[in-house]
Amino acid sequence: MNETLQRAISGTVYVALLLACILHSSFTFYILFGIFLILTIHEFSKLVKINKWTSLLLGIIIYSWAYQTQFNPILDACITLFCISIALKLIAFLFSNQKTNLYSYEKWMYLLGYIILPFLILNKIPLGIKGYNPKILIGIFILIWTNDTFAFIVGKSIGKHKLFERISPKKTIEGFLGGLIFSILTGIVIAKFIIETSNTHIWIGIAVLVSIFATLGDLIQSKFKRIAGVKDSGTIMPGHGGILDRLDSIIFVAPFIYLFYQILNYVS
Repeated sequence: MNETLQRAISGTVYVALLLACILHSSFTFYILFGIFLILTIHEFSKLVKINKWTSLLLGIIIYSWAYQTQFNPILDACITLFCISIALKLIAFLFSNQKTNLYSYEKWMYLLGYIILPFLILNKIPLGIKGYNPKILIGIFILIWTNDTFAFIVGKSIGKHKLFERISPKKTIEGFLGGLIFSILTGIVIAKFIIETSNTHIWIGIAVLVSIFATLGDLIQSKFKRIAGVKDSGTIMPGHGGILDRLDSIIFVAPFIYLFYQILNYVS
């Protein structure tokens, strides 16, 4: 089986499983992303060389505890701000010249704020006044896929100026702008036809956040892999790599989207 066919089959299975579990109920979404979290922790602990079993135990305890915990605005705000502070530290790490392995405390800090807690935030994003709304999550995933697809197409077609050559030689500024423009257009379509709201500015804002921070998340993951000397974070998805390779964008952008939602709620 050639690589293109492998990639198509594994990608189709991934998308079908994702959509089915998100649409069915909040519980099936929680279970699927609990499995994704376990796989992601396994891949990340291998990548940065920390104890796999301790990492998994920590992730399972926190994820299980969070499911039993009711909405708490102060706790949620603390988790979100902690994740964003870790994200900003990772952006600084991306632009630094650090090429050696991380300190032990950094590895555990990133495990918590870059991997585990963003999964908790992902469980909060689709919960609104009317309960679980799967359309919100599906909309965000569509934006991420749109951004990735059109960044690739535009970059391959007319891309000449490298975005961040020493980390990801194939990404271009033209590709980034193409992904941004098509994400904004897709955000308007999502607002009108999927979410069915007149507040298109909200989904334009989410589209901008996705284009910027999903791209940064992908670049940060690329830097982790460069330091580890590997091409992919795992091999569970033939042609795509690991689960972390598929989720690096959404777990990085999730705290920013959740903060954006909270600011809108506060303002309104």
